[in-house]
Amino acid sequence: MILPTIRASFSRRDVLHLARLVGRGDEEIRRGAERRLDEEGPDALLDDPRVLNALLTDPDASAPTDLVFYVLVRHALLEVGIDDRNTADYVASLLVAFGKDGRAYRPSAAAPEEYHYLVDMVARLASADAREAFLLRSHLGNFSLWLSGLFPDYVAARVRRRGAPSITYYERMGSSGYRMAARSREAESLGLDRILDGVAEHFGGVRTALNLVADRYLWPRAGDPVERLLREVVTRSREG
Repeated sequence: MILPTIRASFSRRDVLHLARLVGRGDEEIRRGAERRLDEEGPDALLDDPRVLNALLTDPDASAPTDLVFYVLVRHALLEVGIDDRNTADYVASLLVAFGKDGRAYRPSAAAPEEYHYLVDMVARLASADAREAFLLRSHLGNFSLWLSGLFPDYVAARVRRRGAPSITYYERMGSSGYRMAARSREAESLGLDRILDGVAEHFGGVRTALNLVADRYLWPRAGDPVERLLREVVTRSREG
């Protein structure tokens, strides 16, 4: 089960390091960043575009991987008009978790079964108990978002070669999975009901934000530039 735990894991030392990076060479800016941290908390500093720039360009930047992913996701979501830190925390936690040991193909870290296709998850739901159904529905959303968000070029290539499902299919299935998972008692007991429902409602926007992260920072030279341009157009239309 993916839980939004990254924001709570930041130490004061981590965030003070970012304040110092922002104020490198300008003592007044550094003091201002530290004062903002003291008065408004770490969220205000992490939302500063200068923090994103420092993490990406300063050779002395040293931050946990989780923090970097959170900042990338948070700023991409803000760019497409989604201003919810819990959503950013959940999505960043998802990316970090799915990057480890084939976790992207399992509904939970302890699950023995792997699912590489959405239809297999849907088929399994017919015989699942309440707990497993919650995990499968959440994973239906998570896997759809991960694949269509970070690997849109792969999805597009499969559509061209095999007539495989398009990104629209993943948006539809993913939002449905999140929405059904959000209505379960398990989601409520974990405090995930509102988060999952919010991602379901804004699935297309969250997916678009992850496309930006993938295109700009993870694989900036891969893929068809025309398709990337079209995705940027979709992003601007969402902002409008």
